[in-house]
Amino acid sequence: MLAGLVLAISSCQTAKRPAPLLPAKTAPALTTAAKAPAPPPPPSRQAQPSPTPAATVKQAHVPAETAAEAKAQSAAPVPETDAVDDLLTRVEKQYQAGLDAFHSGHNDIAKQNFDSAINTLLGSNLDIRSDDRLEKEFERIVEGIDHLDLGGLVSDSDAQKSEPAPIDESNGLTPSADPKVKAKAQAEIKSTHSDLPLMMTDQVAGFISHFSTSGRGTFERAFARSGRYHDMMVKILKEEGVPQDLIYLAQAESGFHPLAVSRVGARGIWQFMGSRARGYGLHKNLWVDDRQDPEKSTRAAARHLRDLYAQFGDWYLAMAAYNSGPGTVQAAVRRTGYADFWELYRRNVLPKETRNYVPIILAVTIMTKNLSQYGFDDVSMDEPAVYDSVTISYPVDLRLVAECVDATQAQLQELNPSLLRLTTPREGTFELHLPAGTKGQYQNAIAAIPRDMRLWWRYHKVQPSDTLASLSRSYHMPAKSIATANHLDGMELEAGAKVIIPVPVGKHPFSDNATYARRITRYKVRRGDTVETVADNFGVSAQMVRRWNGLRGGDSLRGRRVLALHLPVSPSSEVASAKPTSSAHTRKPALTSAKASTVKPATLPGGDSGEQATVVRHKVKSGETLYSIANTYKTTVAALKRDNGNVAVLRPGMILVVQPSQ
Repeated sequence: MLAGLVLAISSCQTAKRPAPLLPAKTAPALTTAAKAPAPPPPPSRQAQPSPTPAATVKQAHVPAETAAEAKAQSAAPVPETDAVDDLLTRVEKQYQAGLDAFHSGHNDIAKQNFDSAINTLLGSNLDIRSDDRLEKEFERIVEGIDHLDLGGLVSDSDAQKSEPAPIDESNGLTPSADPKVKAKAQAEIKSTHSDLPLMMTDQVAGFISHFSTSGRGTFERAFARSGRYHDMMVKILKEEGVPQDLIYLAQAESGFHPLAVSRVGARGIWQFMGSRARGYGLHKNLWVDDRQDPEKSTRAAARHLRDLYAQFGDWYLAMAAYNSGPGTVQAAVRRTGYADFWELYRRNVLPKETRNYVPIILAVTIMTKNLSQYGFDDVSMDEPAVYDSVTISYPVDLRLVAECVDATQAQLQELNPSLLRLTTPREGTFELHLPAGTKGQYQNAIAAIPRDMRLWWRYHKVQPSDTLASLSRSYHMPAKSIATANHLDGMELEAGAKVIIPVPVGKHPFSDNATYARRITRYKVRRGDTVETVADNFGVSAQMVRRWNGLRGGDSLRGRRVLALHLPVSPSSEVASAKPTSSAHTRKPALTSAKASTVKPATLPGGDSGEQATVVRHKVKSGETLYSIANTYKTTVAALKRDNGNVAVLRPGMILVVQPSQ
């Protein structure tokens, strides 16, 4: 239900072309051109002009349906403050209850609370588009829910760590203008070339003073990082027909950090909110967020800014609308009758953060174009980000990718900032970025790893002291399995060589990065079971068992009769499509003969009378699981359970009947 509600409201809010500016009582409306190329930017302004009435802006043709929509929206009543505050209080309470339930492991309760929050917001008599606070609350809640794994299907141990957006800190300030700084900057902009209009006001001078003193570190870091993306961004801005100096909007917003997230949930270098991003082709799922892709988000931001300029006819108003939404700026123009940012600033009809937003961008632009005047001569730009690209259609762990190309995990994450976790998407294609010059090396190395094992298997670079026995201990893997995966005849390893470590599905000594089936398997707890033993036998981590069942910690299952589990699956594994069998029912005892493993012919069920197949009796060793045994014999967990009395818990010495797949 939540997904449907979110989709419904998002479809109303994410059109690529912003809604037309509504008519003011005293002036004609500004209107939206249909994605036309932006007109040439106005010349640089050296002093604050007199306010421009909205009536002086040329009115374009408005389609009948657009005019009707505008008329209906202008007639919509503006919600009263008390009603909005009351609604926000109720919605926030439900949302926080959902977060509390989620972090306590009660995902079903969390879903109910989140549904209630969305339903309360959308089911009220208030139009969320008519009030900036309601729209931002909706965005924040949807964004927050989107980033939670409510199915409990993915470990959050490898989730990407975000960075605070610098714009939040700057927007909260009201710096005073230093007369000397203002006079100096006023003189500088006369000789400063920019394809954006530049203006010196007390507000701009105040932020120049801030970034020259207490905010110096913020400016330095952003300018240095700009080198990674400058050439790419300027090229895209030029291609999209917008001023290339709009790159300084990104410098002010995020400091050129792809992982920047604001307090209200805006994300990426260009700080897109979720619904606006979808309207410009930036998509998000559990694995990827396109807002964090530097190239894709730059293209989307350029097009969005171009649309806003076509709507408002002024770059300052376009930037203000980029920050607070076109509806907020429309309302301010409608209220005052002036389509001029500085007049709206003077009349205090814009949110504080939006009033600060344009001066911050102007201050950053002026300072970056005059570095030596502000003492930044010794700050150099980072080298441009260069990489090889390979389009893949399989999921792979970035740690394995790093091992293939002799890079670090951090380097791969830096090159692929759109990935929310350490793995590429489970479905579809993905453009994987690799260190420059390593594409061939990666393709050769990854070819040795089965496609459905690229989330779990690893490469290990052999050290002089390594032996099969030591690798077996380090990775908790039988030495024979390592030898078989690498076609090793002897026991000696060559120093410097790379050895494949065939880690079983869902089991890794360093992290839990498995994908889990959505269907729940119910396991009946037996005497002697602990969280660790159940986790081990089902091939999952103890952390995930606790999370699925709301267990606070520890290893005891005292008082628990049944556990809810999600079986680990690999993308192409038969396990993924096999129906898990509820283990809450009475089971037949497993075979427990102490004889050594033997092989004998047997007739497979359903085969012809003369058709014979080999059946293996496997003696369970310490540390083995149903999943590792199934992988060894190229069969499935479902088949092992079927042929062994629906066994779930393995113990050393137990004998299992195994019918390898044909």
